[in-house]
Amino acid sequence: MGKSQKKRSMRRHNPMRVPDSHLPKGLESAASTSPKNEAVLPIIQKLENPDASERKWACVAVSNLIQNDPSTRRLLQGKNVVGALITRLSDSEEEVWIEAAGALRNLCIDGGYDICAEMYNKNILAPLKAFVPKISSALSQFLESPKTAPENARKVVYEFTENVNTILWCLSETSNKALNAVNQINLVPFLMSFLAARAKLPIATVTAAAQCLYVLTDDNQPAIDELRSNAAYSTCLLEIVHDEGGVTGKDKEVFWDRMSTLKVLSSGILSNVSPFPPPSAASGVDVGKEIVLPLLQPVVASVSLTESSALAESLVVKLALEPPQIEKLSLKSAPKSDHRSDAEIELDRLENNLRTVQLALEILTGVCATLPDPDPISEVQEGEPDAEEDEDSDAEIEDDVTDGMTLDDTPVTNGTATASHLPALVEPLITLIQPVRLSFPPAAGQSSHPPTTSVLSAIHVSALECLNNIFLSLSASPSPGLAAASASGKHIWDSVWAALESVGTEIARGQERKQEMWEIGVGVLWGVGNIWKGNLVPNENQVQLLIQLCNSSTDPAIRVKCIGTLECLAQHPQSVDANRVIAMHLLSILPTSTAPSTYGTEPLIQTLSALIDIYSDENLPYDINFRQGNFVQRLVDSVDGVRKAVRAIDRRKERDLKLRGEEMRDNLIAFIKYRRALRF
Repeated sequence: MGKSQKKRSMRRHNPMRVPDSHLPKGLESAASTSPKNEAVLPIIQKLENPDASERKWACVAVSNLIQNDPSTRRLLQGKNVVGALITRLSDSEEEVWIEAAGALRNLCIDGGYDICAEMYNKNILAPLKAFVPKISSALSQFLESPKTAPENARKVVYEFTENVNTILWCLSETSNKALNAVNQINLVPFLMSFLAARAKLPIATVTAAAQCLYVLTDDNQPAIDELRSNAAYSTCLLEIVHDEGGVTGKDKEVFWDRMSTLKVLSSGILSNVSPFPPPSAASGVDVGKEIVLPLLQPVVASVSLTESSALAESLVVKLALEPPQIEKLSLKSAPKSDHRSDAEIELDRLENNLRTVQLALEILTGVCATLPDPDPISEVQEGEPDAEEDEDSDAEIEDDVTDGMTLDDTPVTNGTATASHLPALVEPLITLIQPVRLSFPPAAGQSSHPPTTSVLSAIHVSALECLNNIFLSLSASPSPGLAAASASGKHIWDSVWAALESVGTEIARGQERKQEMWEIGVGVLWGVGNIWKGNLVPNENQVQLLIQLCNSSTDPAIRVKCIGTLECLAQHPQSVDANRVIAMHLLSILPTSTAPSTYGTEPLIQTLSALIDIYSDENLPYDINFRQGNFVQRLVDSVDGVRKAVRAIDRRKERDLKLRGEEMRDNLIAFIKYRRALRF
């Protein structure tokens, strides 16, 4: 398989909860679509009011205004609500900066990366950094002498802490610059203190700390080193993962929903930081095999997206019958930021449960990753020439040299989970990639409940990414038994296509997740095709869709996936006509004697690999296409163009691609000689 098939190195921990991509750009479109346009300016003005109660009211009102309303959120952004709220974090009145933190937290969660980047650029870390020791001091006091502070005071501090930790989590994945700044605060001991004291703290506060820690330890060496340095940290995480303690009372279900999330997060932190050095309790533990897979597989298998979507729709209908929150606001009194109806609470709980499934999929995707990270590019001395190439192509092709051909490009496996454990995951993942009613917003419109739609589409994408890594892992460790199970291969192939066909090819503004599903889904098809190569009967419509995607995409990685998938379909021995259609497309990608390829260098290299692999056995029924179409002459015509394309690759910047290009260039020449030597 091609080298572009790799595990994901960038995770989307915080997909935009309430997207605004369906809106035309600019404030004018937001103003025309916001039902609360007239309320925006008074609230912005009240954030600067001399009266503290008015400033507090305005902070709470921001949270109420933006709820599931991207138009109003964009309007508020245009009025510098972010800067105004950051200023309020340094307010002289405690209640004001507490509510400002809540509003900023909601903006982070709903608005995603762009709004978090604005917060970072406006120096939100300065006041947040000052809050950390204050929170630590209050937490220590509450734990040592619980009766010294009334319950209401403790509740306020816990909720404020949850908001601060959530903002820090969101900032940590905004950019490398923001992450480096967060690293300077040295948050690991602070965050671990919440996990260590979890029995005495609200589960929501502990979970927010764990979420921040999970993001901080994702491929972030300073946080990883800090967590490895203290054996008590890994012991604490292992205790959470193995916690089976009981709880009674009316909040039992809500508590265990949160506890499930905490356990999933803890397994993710362990996975991020593993391996642990002695004397850590986790030093001898295979985290992927012994913790992540047993804990998370039931999580992803436990949810029905169809039922979840239906429940969300019914709750939205129920919610629509209630008066909107904005109408409850009074300029004389602060609205209750935690006043929520039963339907709102149930929707939040549903969303949290779905987010836990998404989180589990994200962690599983990493555990199932198979390809190693690229080796560091070795330094090439200034002026060092590329490998010498013989320019006399015709003379070289005539040479009778056929040995040394490499027809495969198999990735090296470096998985953290053995392939024998992976197939059991496939069936629940296949179920999770199938779209349901609320999976995507309508064309150029907004979902009836954006948070549910956001998490459902994120689950589909995460499940596809996990499948992608599973089939990479399986194809990297070929199993004759698996390859012989052609009925399973067909079932998986058909199921992935069913999901993609349900997504459809009509993709409007605001439906970017549909495009993402196609792009990742083709990678899954390539992995499945590699395992059951020669057994999958090509479908004419599917072949045409893959060709269309290959032609329309401008992303070389997507083109490579399409070419790789088509290569697998072309190798069904009896499908002579489909083989011809695919071959003609592949040949159209090659350069000619007078023009270079327009598809890009990496797709060109993958095309050469595909053609050589497809026609390496002249005894297959479809080989008649190669002979009757005089494909060998078309390959000869491409040699000079291939040489030029490979020569143009900068070895200093793209070492792996350069090596692979040189390999395919040599294979092409050897393959032409081989086919010519057959004399038919």
